[in-house]
Amino acid sequence: MNDEELLRYSRHILLPAIDVTGQQRLIDARVLIVGLGGLGSPAALYLAASGVGRLLLVDADRVELSNLQRQVIHGSGRIGACKTESAAAALGDLNPGVRVETFACRADAELLDRLLPHVDLVLDCCDNGPSRRAINAAARRHRVPLVSAAAIGWEGQLAVFDPRVPGSACYECLYPDAGDEAAGACAHNGIAAPVVGTMGVLQALQALKLLCGAGSVVAGELLVFDGLALDFHRLRIARRTDCPGCG
Repeated sequence: MNDEELLRYSRHILLPAIDVTGQQRLIDARVLIVGLGGLGSPAALYLAASGVGRLLLVDADRVELSNLQRQVIHGSGRIGACKTESAAAALGDLNPGVRVETFACRADAELLDRLLPHVDLVLDCCDNGPSRRAINAAARRHRVPLVSAAAIGWEGQLAVFDPRVPGSACYECLYPDAGDEAAGACAHNGIAAPVVGTMGVLQALQALKLLCGAGSVVAGELLVFDGLALDFHRLRIARRTDCPGCG
């Protein structure tokens, strides 16, 4: 690290669980973020601010006015722009030392198989079942840890799936029948902006811990957040022998 980086990340370096070694791991890390909406916005911002050296952004959508209530990486001046380019501009302003690559397309199996061998971690920040299943399958094929989150209304969920851990569950162990019902769910059911922001920030926190080796991250646990009650619950996810993804 140069002097500017030592100053920029000094508050991380002061933490014994990170220190210089952990911060250098973040700088050397490569993270794929699929979805630049309500989850991906805060996750990407905090990972860039934390100094993750390379961020790969995947999203096929463009910025719409209704996105701005919760998708904090975008602004009114970028309505109509590709979300990946809008996010890249915001991240460049926040931390020009982070290398950002954009892919304005769907995260299909072909793209994921091309990108995952070159990343250390993938964040599932999308809003539909087919994309989540594709990300889960690719993460297992390439043995890349997956941090997944979802939010609707006043509730959120967060889980880490790590195919490097023998016998650990995958996304489809939890949702074996996940269809496309989540697509557009916010448009029909609503979402409290800070709730989806909370889950995206927690994704960034879990990613940071995995990348720099700080604390512990339990693979196969579901964290459930109730924003109205301001309450968290933790549940174990058992691996299913009949799981369509890993059984």
